[in-house]
Order: sequence, then C-alpha cells, then structure tokens
Amino acid sequence: MGSKQLIAEYKVAVVGGGSFGSALADIVAANKFCVRQWMRSQSQADEINQHHTNNQYLPEYPLHPAIEATTDLAYALKDSDVILVAIPSKSFRTVVRQMQPFVQQQMVVSTTKGIEADSFKLMSQILEEELPTATVGVISGPNLAKEIVAKALTATVVASDSEVLCQTLQQLLHTDYFRVYSNTDRYGVELGGALKNIYAIVCGMGSALSMGANTQSMLMTRALAEMSRFAVTLGANPLTFLGLAGVGDLIVTCTSPLSRNFRVGYAVGKGQSLDEAEAELGQVAEGVNTLSLVKVKADELSVYMPIVQGLYAILVEQKPIARVIRQLMLGEQKDDVEFLLHS
Repeated sequence: MGSKQLIAEYKVAVVGGGSFGSALADIVAANKFCVRQWMRSQSQADEINQHHTNNQYLPEYPLHPAIEATTDLAYALKDSDVILVAIPSKSFRTVVRQMQPFVQQQMVVSTTKGIEADSFKLMSQILEEELPTATVGVISGPNLAKEIVAKALTATVVASDSEVLCQTLQQLLHTDYFRVYSNTDRYGVELGGALKNIYAIVCGMGSALSMGANTQSMLMTRALAEMSRFAVTLGANPLTFLGLAGVGDLIVTCTSPLSRNFRVGYAVGKGQSLDEAEAELGQVAEGVNTLSLVKVKADELSVYMPIVQGLYAILVEQKPIARVIRQLMLGEQKDDVEFLLHS
C-alpha cells in the first residue's frame, strides 16, 4: 500500500455511524476518495444514502453525497486500504473482532477517546491485539464533529509508529479547513484524548455553578498537570500534552457546550442525577466511563490526581459538590509546573 503512486486509488472504510465517523467520511468523500461507512442501523444508512444527512448525530448538516453507507461490515471493508474505527469504547473490541476476517494488511486507525474497562487498554492496543497484521494509528485532537462538518477551521493529530500511515492520513484528510499534524507518541496522544473527557465534566459543573473565569482557568491548568503526571507514569512523553492532543483538546472539551462531557457535567451541576444527564444527552459521554478506571489506576500507581478524586466523590460517592470543592482548595499545594528542565 505504501508504494501506491496515485493517492486517488485509496479506498477508505469508516466503521461507526456517529458524529465523528460521519464528519471524517464527509472529508474523505469531499477529497474525492472512495468511502464506505458502516453502521448498525438500516434506517440510518438509508438516510445517509438517500438524503445525505445523519440527523440523529449531526442534525441540519448535509453530508457529501459520495458517502456510501451500509450495514454490511464485509462490504464496507472490502478492498479497503484505510479503516477508520469510530466506535464507543464499551463496544470497540466486539466490533473490531467482527472485522477480523476482512482485515489483512490495511492501515487501521482509532478515533475513539476512551479506555477499555476490564483491561485499561487504549483502543489502539485493542487493534493490535485483535488485528495483528494491520498497521495501527490513532487520531485525536480538538475536534468537535459539528464544527468540522460546518467547515470551521480545525486541526487534528494522527499518531503512529508508521510514517507511511501518518502521511496517508494527512493526504486523505487535509483540506483548507482541516489540518492534520503527525506525532510518533501514539500512547500519549491517545491517552490525552481519553483523560481530558474527565475534566470536561468538571468544567461543565463549574459553568453550571457560575464559577468565574479564574476558576475555569485554574481547573484546566491543574487538569493538564494531572493528565501529564498520570500519562508520564504510564510511559507517555510529557511534551505531547503541550500539543493539540493535550492542551488543545482539553481547552475545547472544557469550554464548549458542544462537548458531550461538558454537557453532562453542566446537567449534574444544575441538579440532575448522572443517569438523568446521560439519558438527556442520548450519546456516549466517554468521560463517565473513564473516570472510575483512571481513579482506580491512579490509586494503584500512587499518582496524585485530586480533581479525579473530587469528581469521583461527587459522581460515584454522591458527596455534595460544595464540600468536595472546599476539600480540594484546602488540599496539598504542589509545584505549579512539573517536568521542568533543570540545567
């Protein structure tokens, strides 16, 4: 595949019918590559094929008419060169296992920002386990799907050990409104995308409680410190968190009402239960799943993560928000900037 001279020959499969999968399929089709999108719902596939819309996830936004939607996974993957997997983390491994008979040497790229519950595996690690002959990568960054299909200026990061994969994704997805950067720290890029969802819930709560700009700035800055501290303990490069997949994704997810995790936090801050907030959202908020997993792992590794501990106390242990905030403010004061270079 890497030796192909004409990039127009590439065929792309998007596995997943949600908002981000549809946004990426829209870009690929607009760039004149063949793209098939797999989804479970026949009515959703019919809507995309006939009306070129995905109103369940991207209401009021037209999609490129060249996208071919299907519920037949074998057909979606047939003759594909690149497979973009946009499946929620809870069902990610199940769907990837269904892909096994149809995947040989393709480039397979995860777009899912989550962690598997039982194993604490990231999605690219699941791809490596289930599809051992594939070349694996990830896409992550400050990428709200509705803004992408609205053609707002956006950038993302593709991370892989394979330079060919990174270059191919840059060719497939680059447009005058969507820019694709590369990174070799796949683990750090992917972990940043998963962790920031936790802090978006916290910032949503803060917004609902009318906390000021000082507070939100403090939350995001200390969140970045927690994220990088945890990730470095697991082997990531701390500098990755200064890029789009770290601070970039954190900012957009913690400040935009388009963020699913922010909206869940906002609803809880306004007095709804977590179950009510998730039901009202109608989509997966990965931060809720990630929170408990990270809390357990941080305790296991003795990583200092007071914001994670505080959010866990509120959502899982159902402690009063005001009491938890007071405990956080009275807690241990750490260095402002970690991982400083000392001469």
